[in-house]
Amino acid sequence: MNRERSFELEQVQAAIRAEGMAGWLFYDFKGLDPLALRILGLDPERIRTRRWFYFVPATGDPAKIVHRIESGALDGLPGTKHLYASWQDLSSELARRLEGTGSVAMQYSPGNAIPYISKVDAGTVEMIRSAGVEVVSAADLVQRFEALLTPAELDTHLDAAAALRRIMDEAFAHIGESVRSGRTIDEHGAKEFVLACFKREGLVTDELPICAVDAHAGDPHYEPPPNGSSEIHEGSLVLLDIFAKGKQAGSIYADITWMGYVGENVPERYSELFGIIRDARDLAVSFLAAELPTREVRGWEVDDVVRGYVADHGYGESFIHRTGHSIGTALHGNGVNIDNLETQDARRIVPGMVFSVEPGIYLDDCGFRTEIDVYVDKEGPKISGLPAQEEIVKIL
Repeated sequence: MNRERSFELEQVQAAIRAEGMAGWLFYDFKGLDPLALRILGLDPERIRTRRWFYFVPATGDPAKIVHRIESGALDGLPGTKHLYASWQDLSSELARRLEGTGSVAMQYSPGNAIPYISKVDAGTVEMIRSAGVEVVSAADLVQRFEALLTPAELDTHLDAAAALRRIMDEAFAHIGESVRSGRTIDEHGAKEFVLACFKREGLVTDELPICAVDAHAGDPHYEPPPNGSSEIHEGSLVLLDIFAKGKQAGSIYADITWMGYVGENVPERYSELFGIIRDARDLAVSFLAAELPTREVRGWEVDDVVRGYVADHGYGESFIHRTGHSIGTALHGNGVNIDNLETQDARRIVPGMVFSVEPGIYLDDCGFRTEIDVYVDKEGPKISGLPAQEEIVKIL
């Protein structure tokens, strides 16, 4: 989540025990695993040109395995240092330090099911297995440290979500006023208006907001160009997808999508299509509210509920992306995604995390998406940035 953090051994070992694992084996070579660097609190700018391993058992003293010419690579972390020089030394040290563990968690995802977690290369996994140790996925361990928000972090998300809701209303009002007054406005102009609102509200974003009109709304990641954007006029269907966070370090993104129509009477077809994805969106929240109190719920299960509803209404093939993504200090975070399409995300949904729910229907001449952010606390799922959209906005 790109947080500044220091390593706390007791906290990590408590998480390992809670997951029922024997230990967590961290590995990196020249910054290949930014998750390991963040969770361990290591400086990513520090030069480390040799492989290192850091084994944290469920109980007991960690082991640092570092090359002799970079013997200080893991100084500052608790544990006993073990040096190697040759590849044979490295294999022997790993075998000694992991003996009797049976299995270790690593940033590995079987079949690359969760690409966000697949940071350890296949050859390194083979090396560990050759020592007689099984490698299991650290996916749920990682999200304990990457995706669970503190109360202060949640407040930054809620503040951003409230600001985005105000900006969404302003953007539709701006489009409507421009059309009524005869001023030309296109997709790029609407996007620039949103960015100006971000600046006023003290929000920042690493990616640009989306304004997509008519057929362009059928492209989920359409980017309105400075030249050649579609003009917005009476009869236009408008999709606005806006996302931002506060400027202060550690702020959490918010991300919402609304639909509007430039006219007094929304075409019946548009209302029907929007109604399908709205009801699918709300079904996700009601499913979580019903299931979370009694059992563990995985990300793929929520995707199945939403996708099944859209498919039952005849548009399954037109819903071409996952239902939702993790949200953190990056727009797409490292927690569970609501996904059984692009990946099968089997990570658990637990209190402290935020994710989007954004079903869509994408056709040749138009497209529809509704997006809310859901945060989970001990009482269940909550929607940030209320009110959620219930019908297509009549922009005129």
